[in-house]
Amino acid sequence: MTILFRRIKPAQKFRITKRQIAKLLRISESLIVKIESWLFVVFVHRTDKGGQFISYRQIEQWKNAVACQVQKCLTQEQLQHLWNAITFDHTKHQQQYADSVLPCLNKIWAKCQEAISQKSQNSNPLLKIPSHHTVPQGDQTDVQHRLNRPYHSNSDIHCKVCFALTFPAKHPNLSEQ
Repeated sequence: MTILFRRIKPAQKFRITKRQIAKLLRISESLIVKIESWLFVVFVHRTDKGGQFISYRQIEQWKNAVACQVQKCLTQEQLQHLWNAITFDHTKHQQQYADSVLPCLNKIWAKCQEAISQKSQNSNPLLKIPSHHTVPQGDQTDVQHRLNRPYHSNSDIHCKVCFALTFPAKHPNLSEQ
């Protein structure tokens, strides 16, 4: 079981219908007797063949669930970690994926990556440092570290520049305005 599979938990979360399975198998719904969601696969009882195993990765809900996970990522790190899990899962279980799934997920991933980088540039307070404010020499690494991090909270302040931007009245250079 891969990281992506554990994250999505298809056996617990997917609601699979006869219509979905019939469409996937290209058969009539009347040929399906029963559908069982097992931990790793779906077992389909058929009147014509007996039983048939189907991978969750073949079902349309899998692609939708993975796309949803990609869209939930809030940071570049989360997005990259998830993308690594997706590509690993795709490589390991390539036969279970339709050819269209990875390109589709790649487009969604690229859009999310762009959105996260735009959001971090627009919301990061360090990118709005007043021009008259000079960064103390010792804080250069902290500033660079902050510029690369998309989120900033008061409990997360660890450099003088971030403190000054959060509490301008307490910083002499910023309160002289």
